[in-house]
Order: sequence, then C-alpha cells, then structure tokens
Amino acid sequence: MKLSVFALLAGSAAAYTTPTMTFAVGKKSAPKIKASSGGTVPSKALPYENAPAALDGSLPGDVGFDPCFLSTKADLMADYFNGLNFVGNPGLSGLEWYREAELMHGRIAQMAVLGFIFPGFTRLPGLEGVSSNPLAAFDEVPYAGVWQTIAFMGFVDLFRISRIRELGSSYTPGDYGWGQGGFNPFGFNYSPEEYYEKQVQETKHGRLAMIALLGLIWQANASGVGVLDQLGPAFSAPDYYARAGYFLPQGI
Repeated sequence: MKLSVFALLAGSAAAYTTPTMTFAVGKKSAPKIKASSGGTVPSKALPYENAPAALDGSLPGDVGFDPCFLSTKADLMADYFNGLNFVGNPGLSGLEWYREAELMHGRIAQMAVLGFIFPGFTRLPGLEGVSSNPLAAFDEVPYAGVWQTIAFMGFVDLFRISRIRELGSSYTPGDYGWGQGGFNPFGFNYSPEEYYEKQVQETKHGRLAMIALLGLIWQANASGVGVLDQLGPAFSAPDYYARAGYFLPQGI
C-alpha cells in the first residue's frame, strides 16, 4: 500500500521500472544540441514533415515529434534552469534539461502506475482494511508511511542534483553514474547497441506511464474505487453492457 501512497504523491506533484529497463541512461554520445526550427531530417513520427532541428534522432526515443514546439524554445529556458542556485550553473542546454525532466517524471510515473494497480491484488500486513483506491488510501495509511515516501523521493532528488553539480556540462540527463554495474542485481551485460535500445525502452515506457497515470487518477476520482475493482463489473454487469456494448464474443 505504500506504493499507493507513492502513486498519489506522484500525481499530486504533477510528476511525470519495468524489469527490462535500466535506471541509468548511459554515456553521452552526441554534442550539445541547440534548439532551433527549420530541421531537414524527416520526422519518424510524421514522415511527411521534417522534424525540428533539435530533434535529429540522436537522443534515445527521439522520433521527431514535437506538436507543442517545445524543442524550438528549449534554449530560451536554459539560462533559467542553469541559474537556479541549487544546481550550481552546470551549463546544460535547454533540451538537456527537458530530457532530464522527462526521464525523472517518467520513472516516477512508472512507479506510480504500479502503485495504483498493486493494492488491487494484495495488501501489506496490517493494511488489509485500507482502500484499494489510492486517492482514498492517502487518508487511511499511517502518516509515517507518507513521510517515508517523501523522504525517499527527496533522497533520490538530492543525489540527482549532486550529480549535476559535480559533472556540470558533462552531465548526461538521467544518468546516475551506475552504468550496468553500479546497481545491477540481474547481471545485465548489454552491448552498446542493446544498451541504447534499453534507453529507448525506458523513454517510451516513461511517456506511456505519464499518460496512463493521468487516466488512472481521473478514473479513480470519478469512480471512487480501485482500478482492478472496476474490471469485473465492466465485463459482466448488464448496465455496463447497455452503455458500452459487449466487449467479448458470447461464450468466451
């Protein structure tokens, strides 16, 4: 149920792994990217258009999709982010700051989605009576658990900021310096190509989790029950059928 609390905290903070994902993002393989418009590389997401100049495909997960044109304005925010006192003016580009935020929020969102779903299967000892709806569980779990989650999140963030201050402009967004060996309980040993693919997987899974988390929060708020508690009635209750139709063929 602590994961439920984690999910709520992530949602309320507007925070944006799976077993196949690494927590580090690897070594820097490209020079700093300066954001500007008027790119010449075709977008992988929209092949009939060119991607923005900053999105040239060198970053893991970059498919040249930027409907809000954030990449074209990224460097306008670089001075602001670098000027924050607690980061020590590392000299990162605006696009690097955006990637750092995307990875951080994506990782939190992946844990938050797990926190929404896990209580539907089981509860930790002593918390059997806590609601499976994370929005309701927030007021039911011990406050020590809430502070425990906040302390953990704060520790991770302080470690991340210390890396940025230490490495400055050589910092790679999302890379905590562990590579494949610092924290590698499963003994992964990827080739550079395989490791890059894992970076792409993490980026994509994080993006999906951020979208999924918003849907989970809205649905939990609207229904008042946990996600898994809604699945059974959704496939069996007549009033659901009347509104949405039959999801599965008869006899299955």
